[in-house]
Amino acid sequence: MDHTAGVPRTDHRALIAASVTVALWASAFVSIRASAEHFGPGALALGRLLTASLALGSVLLIKRVPLPPRKAWPGILASGMLWFGLYMVALNWGEQEVDAGTAAMIVNIGPIVIALLSGWLLKEGFPPALLAGMGVSFAGAAVVGLSTSKGGASSVTGVLLCLLAALAYGAGVVSQKPALRYASPLQVTTYGCFVGTAVTLPFAGQLLTELPEAPLTATLNMLYLGLFPTALAFTTWTYALSRTTAGKMGATTYAVPAAVVLIAWATLGEVPGALTLLGGAICLAGVAVSRRRNTPPPHPHPTNPTPTQHTP
Repeated sequence: MDHTAGVPRTDHRALIAASVTVALWASAFVSIRASAEHFGPGALALGRLLTASLALGSVLLIKRVPLPPRKAWPGILASGMLWFGLYMVALNWGEQEVDAGTAAMIVNIGPIVIALLSGWLLKEGFPPALLAGMGVSFAGAAVVGLSTSKGGASSVTGVLLCLLAALAYGAGVVSQKPALRYASPLQVTTYGCFVGTAVTLPFAGQLLTELPEAPLTATLNMLYLGLFPTALAFTTWTYALSRTTAGKMGATTYAVPAAVVLIAWATLGEVPGALTLLGGAICLAGVAVSRRRNTPPPHPHPTNPTPTQHTP
């Protein structure tokens, strides 16, 4: 938000960038689900990150962008390991057990994680609404887990993995925000992607084994994940994040689950069951509760104020 003469004004460029991010990230959940049976979680993450690193690295070379300043590296390293590395592997693994829409609903607990870590690390405190929202959202995640368990533990594991992805996502955003004080969005995204690629290199053998056996559609999905939901969408995310707060950016992802359900229904024929949708709605309700602000009631103005008495 810009402020001119005390009047807030929407930053339309940041809004457009955030909208691009939301649309591409929604498509990512569906592409991951479509590739899950052909690539292991780590192999898919590495292929995605290698593709993104090549695209972003080419942009750096063409634009002759220098290395980020030293003060930006702690945030870049942390976000690279947590968000580009751990998040992508955990999400890929989770989506082998639950459908794309369910995964998106659970991961959308991330804004609560952002608020919680901001309260702890940035000393912003823990409002009662935040604590209440956390309880509601995790109750919703439990409902999702029960609805998909089918009497076994595999899908419960998928829900837990998606929760881990949400934690990594929230921690990655909180780590990324300080880095943007010293480096550009392109630098933060590109070098974070490089770090994530390095973290997932142990899966190189698995990727080389699975790539020749995977159908062309699965490989194209992996390339799409690297070029668009990673290289492009993470850059538009950091651009918007550099122009607003982490909490507000986290709130923009509320639209992701609905978009994912629509895309998954149209392309994969996946529609979460009624109980799963209820659990996802509870998760989102918890996020909404956590974002409420406690505003004190206005002080009444006396109609006939009494004159001030001065005591000797």
